[in-house]
Amino acid sequence: MSLLRDAWQHSPTHRRVWALAAPMILSNISVPMVALVDSAVVGHLPHAYQLAAVAVGASLYTLLTWAMGFLRMGTTGFAAQAAGRDDGGALRQVLLQGLLLGGGLALLLILIALPFSSLALSLMQPSTELDQLARGYFQIRLFGLPAALASYALIGWLLGTQNARGPLAILLTTNLLNVALDLLFVLGLHWGVAGAAWASVIAEWSGALLGLWLARRALRRYAGQIDWPALRRWLSWRPLLAVNRDIFIRTLALQAVFFLITVQGTRLGDATVAANALLLNGLLLTAHALDGLAHAVEALCGHALGARDRDALRRNLIVAGGWSLLASLGFALFFLIAGQSFIQLQTDIATVRETAFEYLPYLALLPLVAVWSYLLDGLFIGATRAREMRDAMLLAVVLSLPLAWLLQGLGNHGLWLTFLCFMALRSLCLGAYAHYLSRHDLWFGPCNPRQAAQDRP
Repeated sequence: MSLLRDAWQHSPTHRRVWALAAPMILSNISVPMVALVDSAVVGHLPHAYQLAAVAVGASLYTLLTWAMGFLRMGTTGFAAQAAGRDDGGALRQVLLQGLLLGGGLALLLILIALPFSSLALSLMQPSTELDQLARGYFQIRLFGLPAALASYALIGWLLGTQNARGPLAILLTTNLLNVALDLLFVLGLHWGVAGAAWASVIAEWSGALLGLWLARRALRRYAGQIDWPALRRWLSWRPLLAVNRDIFIRTLALQAVFFLITVQGTRLGDATVAANALLLNGLLLTAHALDGLAHAVEALCGHALGARDRDALRRNLIVAGGWSLLASLGFALFFLIAGQSFIQLQTDIATVRETAFEYLPYLALLPLVAVWSYLLDGLFIGATRAREMRDAMLLAVVLSLPLAWLLQGLGNHGLWLTFLCFMALRSLCLGAYAHYLSRHDLWFGPCNPRQAAQDRP
């Protein structure tokens, strides 16, 4: 208990955590705010299927982009450790590898996206109107895919160097521009669902260009050069690709869960899938805010691991964990007290509102259950321990599947109960791995120079 108290009372750690967390919380909240504005703008069009089309089309696009979330998470861990070693050459190499990987993956995803969307929509069995609008929305969003993946790598790299203002500038520029164009295209020019899609595309490219400029400025603080011959050697790519592979599998499993929620909700009717989308906007708002603290853990713990500072690692975790718990309690109270107003802001369609009101208690419980998985994700990302993240996620999914089958008779209630249990299992599995690594003193790994050189990307 004395260690916990001493760590919590360490004022410099609080300042370091909030110096990174505050800008990231502000920037992260702007991401679900775009979804909220999309819902609010399209939700005030005449038909429920228009709102449902944006929800379905966005879920298909999100499945592609969030599956590539390893570009941010993997880049953050390696950049943080390189910054901890003050290795400017490694920082340049990590950034370039992330951008090259993002560009190649964007081209590959665009090639497979159209058959993927046709298969996904056939599984959902939507109405004719919903199918047509969702398909058009998704196809337009593909024009912004290269920019979205480049931004992932840029944000992850900047965060790894403990530069939280850069990601804040990128995300605020992207999302505020998205909101402004959304209002112009949908309400001003009456482009409907397609207008919301084009607003996102333009905003994504604007954010990526800004990120490139910020990264170039940030590199001036670090001496070093890119080892160009190393980029042609497999050994220089293997650490980054191994971590990214495991994070990709982990993220794909997580996105499969969200996708299955959309699929099952679509089968329950347009009003249900639209209501679930509004509730998931609340979850996204919570997750992105709490992720601001998790991002601070990624950068600070990665830096502590690179510098082999055990005391700093412990203090960072305790301080960020305490603030994460307090923030999750605040979100739970917000959805209990103001949840109906939150739904009413997003739509005036009566059937969608009434359906969403019924499931608000699940949304209020989610922050308290999910907060620990966000915090532990930050620790594992900073440590580049992606294999444990992957295994914990797969185990949580496998354990949740029998529960989903047993509760399917409860309809949408069963769907939300399964999701709550999945998030709890995710936290428990990550916690078990963290306890094992701590008990066996495995967080820091080998410290000899030859091993350290092999671990560099």
